[in-house]
Amino acid sequence: MPIALAVSPPIVERPASFIPMLNSHRITPLLVYEDIEAGHDFLVRAFGLRAGRLDRDDQGRVVHGEVHIGSEVIWLHRATTEHGLASPRSQSAASGGLVVDVDDVDEHYEHARTAGAVVDHPPVDQPYGRREYEARDLEGHLWWFGTPLS
Repeated sequence: MPIALAVSPPIVERPASFIPMLNSHRITPLLVYEDIEAGHDFLVRAFGLRAGRLDRDDQGRVVHGEVHIGSEVIWLHRATTEHGLASPRSQSAASGGLVVDVDDVDEHYEHARTAGAVVDHPPVDQPYGRREYEARDLEGHLWWFGTPLS
C-alpha cells in the first residue's frame, strides 16, 4: 500500500514591505468638486455620462455624487480641507485625468464643445493607435475621449 506524503507548499520569502493585492477587478475614480451638483449636471449634459445619485447633508448641501459610464461609476466628492481634497479649480494645474472610450470621438467632441466643455485639443490621430481629444470640465478636471483607429 502506497504511503501518502503531505507536501507543504514552498515557502516564498517576501520583503517586509510586501502588501498582497486584493482580488479586485474594479477601481472607482473619485473627482473633487467645489460644487458637486453643478459638476454632476455638467458631466451628464456635456460628456453624456449617466446621472447617478446626489447625497445631501442635513442642511441640504450635496456631499457626495455619482455619475456612470456603462457599468462603471465615478464618485464626486466635495472639496474639503479636512480630507486634504481640492478641486483643480483652486489649483494651478490638474494632476491627472480620465480616459474614456466613445463610439464616435468626432461626434462626442462636437457635442461636448457645444455644451460648454473647454477643449484643450481637438480630435487627432495619435501614434499609439487612437483618435482622441482632450477637454476639461467646469472645474478643470482633464478628460480624454477617444476611439481606437481601425
